[in-house]
Amino acid sequence: MKRTLNLLSVLVRTGKIAGVSRLLPVAAVSLCLACAARGPAVTTDLDQLSNPAATEYNALEVAELNGKFSEAFTAAPDYQDYVIGGGDLIQISIFDAPDLSTETRVGARGGVTLPLLSTVAIAGLSVREAEQHVERLYREKYLQDPHVTIFVREQFGSKITMLGALKKPGAYDYYAKMNLLDVLAMAEGLSDAAGRTVQIRRKAESGESSLVIDLDQMIKDGRQDLNVGIKGGDIVYVPEAGSVYVDGAVRRAGAYPIRQQMSVQEAVVAAGGLQPFADSKDVKLIRYLGKGRREVARLSLEDLQSHETHGLKVRDRDVIFVESSAASTFFQGVGLTLRTGIFGFGYTPPTR
Repeated sequence: MKRTLNLLSVLVRTGKIAGVSRLLPVAAVSLCLACAARGPAVTTDLDQLSNPAATEYNALEVAELNGKFSEAFTAAPDYQDYVIGGGDLIQISIFDAPDLSTETRVGARGGVTLPLLSTVAIAGLSVREAEQHVERLYREKYLQDPHVTIFVREQFGSKITMLGALKKPGAYDYYAKMNLLDVLAMAEGLSDAAGRTVQIRRKAESGESSLVIDLDQMIKDGRQDLNVGIKGGDIVYVPEAGSVYVDGAVRRAGAYPIRQQMSVQEAVVAAGGLQPFADSKDVKLIRYLGKGRREVARLSLEDLQSHETHGLKVRDRDVIFVESSAASTFFQGVGLTLRTGIFGFGYTPPTR
């Protein structure tokens, strides 16, 4: 503050700003107020934060993703592609051979008992594949040109469990050659609260495996390799998006959904970046630790651009607060006063 007042005094003595001597008391008061109030106070009561802006912003992006799902999902699953599983009750009919037709339940080991053929393994095959398999077995030994029809009367086996932020979560029948887009479309897409990742859990003999897919990369970036195949018994989970609140000297203060591995710098960019009057060396990260405890980390723009801090990831309910520069706030106030007609002189902070 002393340095700025000295600058104004020099300008007055040298006559470079006529009449500034009358303005100096006003300027001094403005500067004191600017230094005393460095932008809005930091919000530390995270329990009172609401995020309607984040919900609305997220809903728009979810609608865009759901539109992409609809484009990629060309048709409803064909019944013939249903994959038969253990416990299913099936009816097998053979044209012109009613004595060989039967109704049976698929055993735990995946087999069914058929007339003349004994046990035939069909679990894991689609209805179409099972029909072709049974036709081939009868053709090899007993019938010249058999035509086999299989109808699944009770579906007990292969299911896909859809959980989380989906419009219609639940258990769905598994069909052959299904991929991630197919099952998301079956659940009618993401809910407005959905995040940008999908977790696929799969049981195997060696234990349970887990795969995380980034939806933005798969849909917006066209990563078809991420549209992985889905198997019967898989659990597909879509977590909700957390929110980070960005406040202070940013262009669009508010709450924003957290993307996968979102850094502090990326959160500031989501809020439109820094205002020209932002203090780039005074950025605070306020984190809720539970039970009324919070921690505050002080960062700078240089830190945000460094490799170390760029890896600092935001968490749900974090608050990022960017302070205002005292000098820039002062000059903005003086410029506003002078532009109202007293001396016709103004100052605009340089754009960074």
